[in-house]
Amino acid sequence: MSGVELKRVVRLLNTTLDGTKPVLISLTNVKGMSYTLATAVLRKAGIPPNKRLGELSEEEQAKIEEVVNNPKKYGIPWWLMNRQKDYRSNDSVILIGDDFNWYLTQDISLMKKIGSWKGIRHELGLKVRGQRTKTTGRAGRTVGYQRKK
Repeated sequence: MSGVELKRVVRLLNTTLDGTKPVLISLTNVKGMSYTLATAVLRKAGIPPNKRLGELSEEEQAKIEEVVNNPKKYGIPWWLMNRQKDYRSNDSVILIGDDFNWYLTQDISLMKKIGSWKGIRHELGLKVRGQRTKTTGRAGRTVGYQRKK
C-alpha cells in the first residue's frame, strides 16, 4: 500500500461496509444499489472501481454520497434509478437502505388495498410474477408422488 491506512469497516450511505473489498463490490452490498448503478455512481464520482473501500478519503466518500443523493445533477439516466416515475412526485430517484424498504412495503400495501392481481397474490403468499406454482414455491408440507400399494 502507498502510505494510506486501510480501514476495515467503513460507514457509507447509512450502511456498514467491509473496507477490504473493492469499492464497486462494497457498494452493491447497500440495499437498493445494483452493480450497474454502482458502476455509474463511481464513474460520475471519478473513483476507480477496483480501489479498496477502506482506502477512500473522506472527500471521496462524500462525493459518492453526493452523486447518490443528486443523481440528475451528475447526469445519471432515469432508467438506472431504482424508483422510476414515482406516482406521487412523478420523479425518478435512487432509494437506499431503509427508504428502499419503506417504499417497497408501501407499494405492496397499496396493491393489496386496491385489490390488484399482484396485491391478491401478495396477500395469499403466492408467486407474484407469473412463475409456475404446480411444483415450486410450496410452503409447509410438500405434496409428492405416491406409489400404489
